[in-house]
Amino acid sequence: MKPKPFKDIPHQESKEKWFKSHLLDREVELQELYEMPQAELDLLMAETAELRSDPSNRERNLGKFCTAGYFLELARIIDQRRVNE
Repeated sequence: MKPKPFKDIPHQESKEKWFKSHLLDREVELQELYEMPQAELDLLMAETAELRSDPSNRERNLGKFCTAGYFLELARIIDQRRVNE
C-alpha cells in the first residue's frame, strides 16, 4: 500500500523557493538572500516574522506560512554570519 503524503507539507510546484514580499515590492528567491543588502534582508526578516507570528496564517495559506519560515531561518543565519564577520 502506498503511504499517504504528510498533510502538513504543501505540494511544491518547483524546486526553487520564492517569497512575494510586499515590503520589497517583488518576488525574492531563496538563493538571493546571500547577496541581498542588509536593509532589504532586515525588511524581509520583519515581514516573514510577522507572517509566522500569527497562527491563523498557517490555516489560511500553509504554503506561504512554510515558505516564510524557510526565508526567515535562512535570513537569520545570513544575518548572524554578517555580524560575526
